Amino acid sequence: MIVAQQKPLEEIKAMIAGAEKVLILGCGTCVTVCFAGGEKEVSILASQLRMATRMAGQEKEIREFTVQRQCELEFNALAADYVADSDLILSLACGIGVQTMNEQFPDKMTVPGLNTSGLSQPTEQGVWEERCQACGDCVLAETGGLCPVARCAKSLMNGPCGGSQRGICEVYADKQTPCVWDQIYHRLEALGQLDKLMEVRPAKQWQTSRDGGQRKIVREDLRL
Repeated sequence: MIVAQQKPLEEIKAMIAGAEKVLILGCGTCVTVCFAGGEKEVSILASQLRMATRMAGQEKEIREFTVQRQCELEFNALAADYVADSDLILSLACGIGVQTMNEQFPDKMTVPGLNTSGLSQPTEQGVWEERCQACGDCVLAETGGLCPVARCAKSLMNGPCGGSQRGICEVYADKQTPCVWDQIYHRLEALGQLDKLMEVRPAKQWQTSRDGGQRKIVREDLRL
């Protein structure tokens, strides 16, 4: 799931400073699950901004609305009337949602109320850990189902660096972050597949990652 965190209130206040009518637009999918941009978070932020602007003598009209998925045009269309009657849209969606709104409603500026941090797994209540960087060339079949791109601090593809000590990453030693290559080794050992570590793999196809520019997937069988 895509995980995000709300920006500091002072930063949000600065972004909406020049607007009289502000629409806070939530998203009912990923950012709702991570308690950052759902209907509840929209309501809380709206109350904070109403109080803050009133105390500053700059009372604004703050309105609230939440769509199911801000990354899809059909859902955003439900907010069209609110958008039309607003000076600024404060999006509590991921960066994809913010960009979708700006493309769909080019006459209105949509600004981000969240910082998007990545594709993560909920590992315990209130904790999300990055598991995938959407590199476009998945190697999980070769690494025991553990991603070295997202989970190695150096994104090493052929084993651990010399700084890994007793299964702990040297970059995050103070946090006792496990070295993913140590985990990969023990995972493959348990599966009886250690021979995979002896395979010479060609260089990873990084052109499918963000380094290759904007990515686009087209499924011809689904196109109208």
